[in-house]
Amino acid sequence: MANKTVVALLFGGRSSEHSISCATAGGVLKAIDRSRYEVVPIGITRDGAFVLEDDDASKFTLDPANLPSVVDNGTRVHWPESALSRELTVTDARGAVRSLGAVDVVFPILHGPYGEDGTIQGLLELVGLPYVGAGVLASALGMDKHFTKTVLQQAGIEVAPWRTVTAREWAAAPAEVEAVAAAALTLPVFVKPARAGSSVGVSKVKQWSELCAAMTVALAEDNRVLIEEGIVGREVECGVLQGRAGAAPRASVAGEIVMTAREFYDFEAKYLDAPGIDLVCPAVLTADELAEMQSLAVRAFAAIGCEGLARVDFFLTPSGFVVNEINTMPGFTPISMFPTCWIASGLTYPEIIDELITLALEV
Repeated sequence: MANKTVVALLFGGRSSEHSISCATAGGVLKAIDRSRYEVVPIGITRDGAFVLEDDDASKFTLDPANLPSVVDNGTRVHWPESALSRELTVTDARGAVRSLGAVDVVFPILHGPYGEDGTIQGLLELVGLPYVGAGVLASALGMDKHFTKTVLQQAGIEVAPWRTVTAREWAAAPAEVEAVAAAALTLPVFVKPARAGSSVGVSKVKQWSELCAAMTVALAEDNRVLIEEGIVGREVECGVLQGRAGAAPRASVAGEIVMTAREFYDFEAKYLDAPGIDLVCPAVLTADELAEMQSLAVRAFAAIGCEGLARVDFFLTPSGFVVNEINTMPGFTPISMFPTCWIASGLTYPEIIDELITLALEV
């Protein structure tokens, strides 16, 4: 036991992607190499309480009829008081305090705001705990679609045309917002919260008369919204892993999302097994197309200063690749696209977990 690396697995959270994070935790709990790692499962309730969770993968199975969640069990996990200690403690439901021992690394498999956006990363930096994935700045950039696009555009990487609208701007002059968007963008457009993932709050707008309803849906998730021109092209994605010891990042083979009977790759299709979507991995690309896509993925990863892992999503159009977005903590269930692409590239799911922990512990 003493020779094992102690991993605090952090999941759940306050975002609308709470259940997806829990499902990811279930996948990691089931697959992580127990001969090498001791796991401390820490759940974050929807209200933001840190609780000591059960080390039970089956508890967090993604069941569309009963989505998994972190329930407040009365425990409270306490982070180190300073960067001089890595010891975690827990207060149980009766008020008794005990040590959970020292943690070597934190694996924050959190999606969306208050987890994937630099907030948890900032907490871990403050207390001096190493962690898997991107740092504060890259996490914040990757979570915010407006600033991701701004940085990628500055780096010479093609992105879809867009306009960003605040809740205040929309409330003050919706007709003006619509007029500006209509003059700059070609229908259809997608209306997206700036800082949400898993297609939560996203609507496809085919006529400008639909914009008001779409803005209402998106503004329920965030106070800034993107109106983004729809791109006609194949939807392809690949995973990126940071290189070891300063080596260049590596990109996986590509996966493709093939729409058969849905408007777009929405939450239900991603996670609830809704029909109308086929996931193909590896995607059928020429050697030159794959090489270009992998090069662009690595450039995008570097442009936002990413570390650890990311999934980069593209549209492949007749004129080339357009980056849709970067996910700094992509869906990580065993059937999600990020691990699927790396498995098709030669890694197993436990090996991907091991690689991410190894990268986090590099000095």
